[in-house]
Amino acid sequence: MTDDSSHVRHVPARDIPVPTHLSPEAQAMLSLPPLGEAPESPSLDDKEGWWARTAVQDEMVLAALAPRAAKIDVDVEDRVVDGVPVFVITPRGTAADDPRVFLDIHGGALVMGSGAVCRAMGITSIPRTGVATWAVDYRMPPSDPYPAPLDDCVAVYRALLEDHDPRDVIVGGSSAGGNLAAALILRARDEGLPLPAAAVLLTPEVDLTESGDSFHTNLGLDSVLTARLMPTNLLYADGHDLAHPYLSPLFGDFTKGFPPTFLQAGTRDLFLSNAVRMHVALREAGVPADLYVLEGAPHGGFFGTAPEDDQLDRVVRRFVDEHWRT
Repeated sequence: MTDDSSHVRHVPARDIPVPTHLSPEAQAMLSLPPLGEAPESPSLDDKEGWWARTAVQDEMVLAALAPRAAKIDVDVEDRVVDGVPVFVITPRGTAADDPRVFLDIHGGALVMGSGAVCRAMGITSIPRTGVATWAVDYRMPPSDPYPAPLDDCVAVYRALLEDHDPRDVIVGGSSAGGNLAAALILRARDEGLPLPAAAVLLTPEVDLTESGDSFHTNLGLDSVLTARLMPTNLLYADGHDLAHPYLSPLFGDFTKGFPPTFLQAGTRDLFLSNAVRMHVALREAGVPADLYVLEGAPHGGFFGTAPEDDQLDRVVRRFVDEHWRT
């Protein structure tokens, strides 16, 4: 019988230097201490505990995003689309007859990012696309676990198609938003809806089973995601199989159809394996897919503080511009 320890590599404690070839701004961010120990997760049935934790995290995220969002020249309209709140964000100067729409699904570990945070995240996505953006303020646990969040995203996509050619629609999201964007596409395909022109999945949370290598190798190195998210994943899944493709899109069958996809992660990102494995799965199925890895970046990149973030925006912009209907 093989000793399980023979399959484990023991790595000695060591210091990891900040790469000096990064921009000064990126180096400064990486030199900061981690965000701190992740707060202990409430029990799965403690709704009050989850709400309180989410409120604190939303406040922190909004404080970080608001200054960036304030500098982006847009008009924002609050809508309710098939019962789902949506922020329709339009860059000022957009031609009235421009049919293009980016359907943005916000991040937040599948439990946070609603309301003002969703609005701010949608606004800060504008430099990556330059087009009208629908930011979906989907329901979330603990009140509304899976499948409610995905139901909302699919409902908004379905409504969007009533007035838009799918070739004028690109779907995307960051982190948890990347999970829901990919799951939306899989379910839309399975329900017979036409697929969008492309997908943009930034450091996507596409494996709720957390089976990838970087969940071990980058744990403790990622200064943003300082712990695994399994308690949150279980809260979101509400007893459903974490490996189901609508919960972990990485395990979907992409041979049945999936649009060209842009994937991004960072070398220090806890979710690096998610993007790498998703890229391989798509390419193996014959789906055009690009993978862009930010050197030295933790989860979420450098949060708009460094030139590397601007470079990522330009790369995403080139990708979407290549895939809109011409």
